[in-house]
Amino acid sequence: MSTSRQLQRELGVLGATMMGLGSIIGTGVFVSIGIAAGIAGSGVILAVAIGAIVAICNGLNSAQLAASHPVSGGTYEYGYRYLTPWLGFTAGWMFMLAKTASAATAALGFAGYLQRFFGLFGQGLLVAIALLSVLILTIIVWTGIRRSNFANIAIVSITLLSLCFFILAGLPTAATSGIDNLTRFFPNSIGDLLHASALMFVAYTGYGRIATMGEEARNPRRTIPKAIITAMVLTMLLYIAVAIVAVSAVGADVLGKATAAPLEVVMSRLGIPGGTQILAIGAMTAMLGVLLNLILGLSRVLLAMGRRRDMPRIVARLNQTGTTPDVAVWVMGIAIASLVLIGNVKTTWSFSAFTVLIYYAITNLAALQLPERDRLYPKWLALLGLAACLFLAFWVEQQIWLTGLGLILAGLIWHFVAQQAR
Repeated sequence: MSTSRQLQRELGVLGATMMGLGSIIGTGVFVSIGIAAGIAGSGVILAVAIGAIVAICNGLNSAQLAASHPVSGGTYEYGYRYLTPWLGFTAGWMFMLAKTASAATAALGFAGYLQRFFGLFGQGLLVAIALLSVLILTIIVWTGIRRSNFANIAIVSITLLSLCFFILAGLPTAATSGIDNLTRFFPNSIGDLLHASALMFVAYTGYGRIATMGEEARNPRRTIPKAIITAMVLTMLLYIAVAIVAVSAVGADVLGKATAAPLEVVMSRLGIPGGTQILAIGAMTAMLGVLLNLILGLSRVLLAMGRRRDMPRIVARLNQTGTTPDVAVWVMGIAIASLVLIGNVKTTWSFSAFTVLIYYAITNLAALQLPERDRLYPKWLALLGLAACLFLAFWVEQQIWLTGLGLILAGLIWHFVAQQAR
C-alpha cells in the first residue's frame, strides 16, 4: 500500500456542491440558531447575515486556494505552501480539534433526536446509538468517495425537504405574528450581536470540506469555486429564511430557551399534525450528513499531515484502488467514538467557533500570498476575511479562547518535538 499516491478524481460540481451542503446544513441550523437567539434575541437574524458575509469572504478565498493547489488537506496545505510550516501545522491542528469534537456532537445529536422520535430514554442508549452511527458512517467513508457521495446526496435531499417544509409551514403564523415578535430587532448590546455572529459563522463552515477534498475533484479550478459559491449562496438564503420564520412565528425568547432542539419547539407551537416528526427526520439526516462529511474531511487532513510527517506516516496510506486513506478514516472514526463515550460535549460549539475562526484566519492569510496569475478574486477580499475572523474569534467566552490558545501552544510543542525526532 503506497503512502505517496494521489487519490482518484471522482467529484464533479454537483457532487462537490452536495458534499458542501451536507457539511454545512446540520448542527448549525438545527441547534445554533437557538443558542444565538438566546444571546442576541431577534438580532439572531442579523447574526445569521453577518456570519454569512464573513463565511462568503472565507469561502471565496478557500475556493481560489483550492483551485490553485488542489490537494487533500485544505488550509493545512495552504499554510505550508504559502506561509510557514508553523502556521500550516496550526491550521491542521485547529481543524482536527474542532471538527473531531463537532463530529462527536453530531453523532450525539442524531442519537438524541432518534430517542425523542421513538420515545426512548437513557444516557446509555444515547451513547450506544451515537457509537453505532459513527461505526456505520466510518464504514461508508472507508468504502470510497463514490459511495460516500451517493449516501450524502440522499441525506442532504431529505434534510433540505424538511427545512423547506418548516419554512412553508411557519409562513402563515410568521405573517400574522411577525410584527410583534420582531419589534426588538436589535440586541441589547453590540457585544451580544458579535458573540452570536461568531457562533452563527460556524454554522456555515462546512464549505471547507470541499476544499479539503480538492485532490478528488475533477477539473478543480472550475469545480471547487463553483461548488463552494453555490453551496454558500443556497445555505445563506435557507438560513435567513429559517431564522426569519422561526423568530417571527414564536419570538426570540421561546427560540432562545430551546437550545437543544429549537426548530422542533417552533414546529410543535405551530400545531401542524406530523410536523415535529417530519422536522425530526430532517434533523436526524442533517446530523448524519455532518458526521459523514466530517469523517471525510478529517481523514483527508490527517492524510495530508501524515504525508508531511506531522502525524505518523501510516495514516498517509491509501487503499489498493487509491480511493480512500483507509488508516486515516479508521483513526478518525475511533477518535470521534472516544469523544462520544464522554457523553455530551457542552462547550463544543463555542470551542468550534474560536478554533474554526483561527483556522480561516490562516486561510485568508494564505490567500494574500497567492501569485497574481493564480488569483481569482481581489486581494481586499482576503484582507476583509482575515480581519473579520480575528475580530470575531475573541467575542466568544474568555475561558473558551484561553483554552484554544493553550491548545495551539500544545500543538506547536508537539510539532517541534516531531521535527526534532525527524
